[in-house]
Amino acid sequence: MNRREFQRCILGGAALAAFGGRLTAASGADSPRLTYRNPQGNAADPSILRKPTGEVVEYDGRYWLYYTSESGNVRGFEARSTRDFTSWQDEGLVFDAKGTWARDAFWAPEGYEIDGKYYLFFSAQNAPYPWTQAEKFNIGVAVADSPRGPFKLLKDEPIFDPGWPIIDANLFIDDDGTPYLTFSRCCYQHAVESELAEKCRREKKYDEIEESWAYGIELKKDFSGVVGEPTLLIRPPVKLDDKQSEWESRSVTAGEVNRRWTEGTALFKLGDTYYIAYSANFFGGDWYAVGYATAKKPLGPYTKAANNPILEKNTQNGGTVRGVGHGNIFFSPDRSEAYYVYHARTDTNDRKLFIDKMIINGDGTIAIDGPSVDPRPVPSFVKPK
Repeated sequence: MNRREFQRCILGGAALAAFGGRLTAASGADSPRLTYRNPQGNAADPSILRKPTGEVVEYDGRYWLYYTSESGNVRGFEARSTRDFTSWQDEGLVFDAKGTWARDAFWAPEGYEIDGKYYLFFSAQNAPYPWTQAEKFNIGVAVADSPRGPFKLLKDEPIFDPGWPIIDANLFIDDDGTPYLTFSRCCYQHAVESELAEKCRREKKYDEIEESWAYGIELKKDFSGVVGEPTLLIRPPVKLDDKQSEWESRSVTAGEVNRRWTEGTALFKLGDTYYIAYSANFFGGDWYAVGYATAKKPLGPYTKAANNPILEKNTQNGGTVRGVGHGNIFFSPDRSEAYYVYHARTDTNDRKLFIDKMIINGDGTIAIDGPSVDPRPVPSFVKPK
């Protein structure tokens, strides 16, 4: 199979089932195949347990999901697991942050398996931090012997201090074994000049536009700290005639908020190209959407894709899905399939779990086959019961 044929074999489908999947005759198949239907319950900022290179990890015959709780009462992180991506089992609290530096606002956990150990990278509010700012978010990492936990902090402090609040940790380990962390600077107290900000002032819409920017940094191999200083990877456009400006500014132009986000990053590699998916617009609004950029080195420079956004709300076309974003990519064990796990809103403001298939085109561009709410076949790597 050549590279183009390999890429074509990834096309189509999706990956997550509703509570209790069902068997249907897949098109062209000789036998029924289990299917799912999005959404799958409440879960914000979701991630599937995987290798730092993206391959899904199976443990005890199950696949594992970590997420931000929508209840607001969880001081740490919970997990769910599934055998076939059609029904999910609650696994309870896997990381209890009581008594640690992580005091509040537990966001965006990401689980990874490395040499038989399980790592959870996460964001949290650091109450005793010596900043004068109200937002004191930072990133930590915990480790366990099982995806069920209990996860314990590698050290009782954040991984590093860039001097401003950061969220949305994402781990990637390159072919040479070098680990990288991507993350986002918060919008808070980060007003940025741009042609959009000038336009908003002229129109007396907003006095300023705050922005979050995505960064990357090399990690020490034991994750105890960082190497060097953060590198800026992606930011919102400065010019209004930038082709990315229209979709990345929709929350501002629609009057939702005076902020432009670049967050929820997911770094992965295909061939000799590095891809970084990211979410833009207000995470609490309808216009939240997903784009990506590419580079020849893990820390860039990155070029945003011409086909952005690759995932967005469908209500303008008669659909029911909005507020689409903050996801992660996972691959089948043989990397023949790729999926994007993310959250979206439908009939309520709760963020709900979606997984849809990622399409890799022969020219190297990517897309996401969603947001879907119709039955789709489960991943082909799921083993028959």
